[in-house]
Amino acid sequence: MSALFEELDYSPTEIGILSLRRRWEPRLSKDVYEIKLGDEHLMSDVFTVSEIALADLGLNALAGSDLRVVVGGLGMGYTALAALKDARVAEISVVELLEPVIDWHRRGILPIGDVLHTDRRVRLVHGDFFELACAPTGFDPDNPHMTYDAILLDIDHSPEMLLDSRSTGFYRPEGLKAMAGHLRPGGVFGLWSNVAPSDAFTDILKEVFPEAWAQPVVFRNPYDHSEIVQTVYLARTAPEGESVI
Repeated sequence: MSALFEELDYSPTEIGILSLRRRWEPRLSKDVYEIKLGDEHLMSDVFTVSEIALADLGLNALAGSDLRVVVGGLGMGYTALAALKDARVAEISVVELLEPVIDWHRRGILPIGDVLHTDRRVRLVHGDFFELACAPTGFDPDNPHMTYDAILLDIDHSPEMLLDSRSTGFYRPEGLKAMAGHLRPGGVFGLWSNVAPSDAFTDILKEVFPEAWAQPVVFRNPYDHSEIVQTVYLARTAPEGESVI
């Protein structure tokens, strides 16, 4: 058993105080890692099912090989790590606003260690995903106008529950349309949400993409065994040769 509680990092950021904590959880007989932004709980390594599902469902909706992927939001790295397990993935760019989070991965102090930092297929990009998604030049300043097979996003709690106001316009048709311009024909946009599916947001996706659907992700809370329902939204651009909405 490790120390009952340890704050591994504490860093002021432009959107609040960010902290990484490790504590012994007797109910689970294991160490639990948690990220907090001010008083707000961002994530825990106890609940990673839907973050992994974001990569699995998004990539399963794709055909082809040598896939180029953008992950919006690094966090503890479980979405990017799951994407790396797909042998078709050739390159992943992970865009993270908060420099301390990137540093945690470089230092290997998270449960997955430094695997993302050391994998040659992965680029950890310090930047604002929402700003880059709406920029004509896209996510890679060294390769402007680069297009991708998948863009997988896990930053806000849901399209309605935002971490801060910078992403407000992204979830509207004009913001999604700008982001979709960085996808290849047949490319997939995947979005994680902490809550059950919303028909209203699925309808917004359908205004932009010819195909869009919501996939509930259901799992058990290990603390009280209650059922948790989260969501992965998926949308796909038109295949090569078909008109794009």
